Amino acid sequence: MTETLAQAFETLNRSRSMLEPVLRAFDARIKQYGSDPRSAFWRNAEWQRRRYDILSGLFSEEDRKGGITITDFGCGYGAFFDYLKDRPVMEGSRYTGIDISGAMIDQAQASIMDPRATFQRHLIATEAADYTFVCGTYNMNLGADEGEWADYVKASLSQLWSKTTKALAFNMLRSDAPEKYQSLYYADAKEFMDYCRDKLSPDVNYSNDSPLPDWTIFVRR
Repeated sequence: MTETLAQAFETLNRSRSMLEPVLRAFDARIKQYGSDPRSAFWRNAEWQRRRYDILSGLFSEEDRKGGITITDFGCGYGAFFDYLKDRPVMEGSRYTGIDISGAMIDQAQASIMDPRATFQRHLIATEAADYTFVCGTYNMNLGADEGEWADYVKASLSQLWSKTTKALAFNMLRSDAPEKYQSLYYADAKEFMDYCRDKLSPDVNYSNDSPLPDWTIFVRR
């Protein structure tokens, strides 16, 4: 284990108590709405789909034919798998959804019976995958200290990257979003691009997802 990765695990362990309010919020939402975009605090299904369209740009042309492994970190009730399942990229592929919410994982397992998909309750990725996606997972901090939250996000990205063999994509709310809401974390893209280039890979690309209030960063080996 590299020193950087060891430090990441220390930060993630310290972050567990900070994440407890977030966990309770998602547990409550999934019990209220079930397999619905509102469970993951999406504005609507259209905005959810548009984010998935952007994220799926991570796949290489060859890998769009399938035969790959995918990790969806912060998978919720499995909506990204539902988006991918009938596309060529899932031909002969395997998907692993990871979430800290046991209620989310229970819902995903109850509603998705496809043998290509498995779901796990974890704070980290436990198995290597070709592609890792993190969609909206870092947006809700429920008033946590912003510096501590940024440290948690960077530690999480470092751990996920250690289990990613080809490429990783993650999105976050833009610091210059026209509307801002309490309990959400709005991130400076430059800060996270610099972190990714310094700690993960020199191959880093940025997408301004306007009119959506997000940006997306793509990191490739």
